[in-house]
Amino acid sequence: MPALRDFEQPGRSAVHAPTAMASTSQPLSTAVALDIMRQGGNAMDAAIAACAVQCVVEPQSTGIGGDCFCLYSPAGSNDIVGFNGSGRAPNGLTVDYLQQHGLQLERTSPHSVIVPGAVDAWCQLHADHGRLPFADLMQPAIGYAMDGFPVAPRVILDTLAQQELFQQSPALARIFEPNGRPMQAGDLLVQKALGKSLQQIAADGRDAFYSGEIGADIVKTLRAKGGVHTLEDFAQAKGDYVTPISADFRGHTIYECPPNGQGMIALLLLNIMSQFDVDPDPLSAERIHLEIEACRLAYQARTRYLADPAQVDVPVDEILSMDFAKKLSAQIDRTKANEVADVSLTAGKPHHDTVYITVVDSERNACSFINTLFMSYGGGIVAEDSGVVLTNRGEGFVTDPASPNCIAPGKRPLHTIIPGMIKQNGRTVMPFGVMGGEYQAMGHMQFLTRWLDYDRDVQQAQDMPRFMVSPFTQEVEIESGVSDETVSALRSLGHRIERSASPVGGSQAIHIRQPEGSDKSVLVGGSDPRKDGHAAGY
Repeated sequence: MPALRDFEQPGRSAVHAPTAMASTSQPLSTAVALDIMRQGGNAMDAAIAACAVQCVVEPQSTGIGGDCFCLYSPAGSNDIVGFNGSGRAPNGLTVDYLQQHGLQLERTSPHSVIVPGAVDAWCQLHADHGRLPFADLMQPAIGYAMDGFPVAPRVILDTLAQQELFQQSPALARIFEPNGRPMQAGDLLVQKALGKSLQQIAADGRDAFYSGEIGADIVKTLRAKGGVHTLEDFAQAKGDYVTPISADFRGHTIYECPPNGQGMIALLLLNIMSQFDVDPDPLSAERIHLEIEACRLAYQARTRYLADPAQVDVPVDEILSMDFAKKLSAQIDRTKANEVADVSLTAGKPHHDTVYITVVDSERNACSFINTLFMSYGGGIVAEDSGVVLTNRGEGFVTDPASPNCIAPGKRPLHTIIPGMIKQNGRTVMPFGVMGGEYQAMGHMQFLTRWLDYDRDVQQAQDMPRFMVSPFTQEVEIESGVSDETVSALRSLGHRIERSASPVGGSQAIHIRQPEGSDKSVLVGGSDPRKDGHAAGY
């Protein structure tokens, strides 16, 4: 049984409810999810409606110009449904084209904009698993876009960090600095162009985005900047149902979406950690050293192997084999850092912006849902007539033909966003997810080991300090909650430690708990204090 938290210290308790629950990184989004379920909607309806709201009220983190992944556990079914709603490179973009024109996949380049997959994902998932009319799910988001909403503190923190991007993108500044200055917490933000686009999507579904005025506005904007996107690229956009991959850890089966997402790296990390005894202190230098070294090895495998399986062979079974985990764990020296060589084929850039949503309804349908623009406000490119901020996920590609992740027409890039789902003894017990770009695979391992190895509840497991090895520089970013003495001990082992400049990631989870002696489950939810949101239920 998890120990009770210290109620004299700042913090929050896990939320308990008997009937239904939602956990998001934005209070307005959580409230909408609960409203949808009270109106008769199921977990999928609630997640889609909540995500649409966050595309308005958490605009730095997500938007309809981004991507989406989902894991869904239908009540009464043994199956976990997976959906890959990540976009693809335009058909006219090749390595040769970039090289001939002396171009790079830079953040603000139109060539870093892939065809967004989110709206198609929402529409397909709703058609197959939703209950309420799709138009009803869009109404709360439309209201916040047209009438305005008070901007939350984390939005301000992230926006202030993007002032250089705003200077490069007057269109972005016109929307998100409407008074010619950075917003302040509590300012009302109105996005009427985005609201009109959401109205069109509510009326006409995916066609409004991919074949209608919205898609035409996006293509016009990108081509004016030198992009090669076409209306045909948008018309062909379509997400895919996928078979989840899984690994067993501490008596639970952990499910992830398969590549091109990095879920297989989260499972690899769990396999590596299963090779070691559990240190009594989760924040000791010995334990942190072990997790850092596992992270280095797993992310080296990510760089070497992770790509779009539709175009290259990704050896998922081999990577998830226990033999591979044992081989990697044997390379860890408990007495010193063994910094791996940088095997990246191009310089990369970390990012920290995504929204993760989890919902469980009264029937125990469970939804694990994630939506992103990649970097904060994407690449700063806005299709202004439609109010759509566009993803720069194409930066996840490389341009070296030797890499499995080399850009190619119609190809999906290496993706960081990964929803998670857990079963125990064949029963779904938790939809969960972690935000924070590159950190997400590491974050899945840290959350799950703290929950399962250290018996923290879902809130305590998210509250604990975090750390992450950069896949690009090999420096270790570590939060302030880790003591100076521990940091000094880690440095003595050879780690290059930097205190994190901002909170590491975010997360949400809902535990579907079966109390002893009861035939009814209860819901226990947590939401990351590093964001504005919360879990709530009824």
